[in-house]
Amino acid sequence: MGITKVTAAISDLNKSKPAYESLFLVDTGAIDCMAPASELHKAGITVRGKAVYELANGEPFEVEYGYAIISFLGSETVVQVIFGPENTEPILGVVALENVGIDVDPVTNTLKKMVAKSLK
Repeated sequence: MGITKVTAAISDLNKSKPAYESLFLVDTGAIDCMAPASELHKAGITVRGKAVYELANGEPFEVEYGYAIISFLGSETVVQVIFGPENTEPILGVVALENVGIDVDPVTNTLKKMVAKSLK
């Protein structure tokens, strides 16, 4: 699949601070979203725990995570977000896409709103 990016904003659950807005890489191979830790802290997102994720090279990677509201393409949802390294490219994971009913067309690398979300 090619590269697809979308502008998204991540804010704390109460929207009490300005959101972190950036261009996010749409990654259907990633479950959760990720952004630089310093930006998430500035947006008021608090650490809720640690989890081990697997990097693309198969290496385990323990990181902190929190819960946030993410807004993109006119929709918003609550997601688990990873506090990534400072040089990390923000990632929009598949859970956020599915939560708002957006699919990625693998041929055109475009995002498309689903007619209806599947309960199958």
